[in-house]
Amino acid sequence: MNDRPLTLMAVHAHPDDEATGTGGVLARYAAEGIRTVLVTCTDGSCGDGPGGVKPDDPGHDPAAVALMRRQELEASCNILKVSHLETLDYADSGMMGWRTNDAPGSFWRTPVEEGAARLAELLRRYQPDVVVTYDENGFYGHPDHIQANRITMTALAMTMSTPKVYWTTAPRSMMQRFGEAMREFGADWQEPDPAEAAAMAEIGLPDEEITTWVDTTAFGGQKFDALAAHASQGENIFFLKMGQKRFTELMGVETFVRVQDTTGAAVPENDLFAGLR
Repeated sequence: MNDRPLTLMAVHAHPDDEATGTGGVLARYAAEGIRTVLVTCTDGSCGDGPGGVKPDDPGHDPAAVALMRRQELEASCNILKVSHLETLDYADSGMMGWRTNDAPGSFWRTPVEEGAARLAELLRRYQPDVVVTYDENGFYGHPDHIQANRITMTALAMTMSTPKVYWTTAPRSMMQRFGEAMREFGADWQEPDPAEAAAMAEIGLPDEEITTWVDTTAFGGQKFDALAAHASQGENIFFLKMGQKRFTELMGVETFVRVQDTTGAAVPENDLFAGLR
């Protein structure tokens, strides 16, 4: 008999991404005795520096930001009870169109096969039963999220691994509630122009296309605290303005699209490990 523990691997782009989209499932499955592995692909060096200083502003030190964000990432993992943290430490590429997209060592300009080969080593080591990453558009078009999808799917093909594979997503009904919450808590929130509104409307999926709805309400406090551990990025983390109770009400169910499966578990499902236990 194979005594290897059931294992969840989440592949994310930056420090703090683990808490936003998968903090609930990481905490829930850790509590259920499942081994949880987080792979963070970049160093987060395009994030805010001390005092909220932005990239390319005087005083922004990418190396110092990366060190600070690594410490915050470790704190978040402790809160979520992540079993193993693996970092690929590519340079943060910044948002689409930033000059950092093409900087030497940036994740975005790294050949997919190179990043995939490194991730394939981790797949072989941990042999995850479930792998979670972003969809092909990186959920909202961030270059590092797109690259995380590319290296994950390529690494799975390289290793001929057959775990259940999921892409994070959000139901369109939830996106509408997000907009309402932003108006509720963001005093300076302004309606996007028509082009931005059209792009936002494409984020997520119609509710009926979501395959997997995981209730993580009981772990909302851990998820909130894990996100709050990334204090240096607090200005950019809108959800922290809500407080834990409202945050859990809005973010207490994490949703996914199942894109690879050998179990035959029926969908919609409410457990990433349906058919595996």
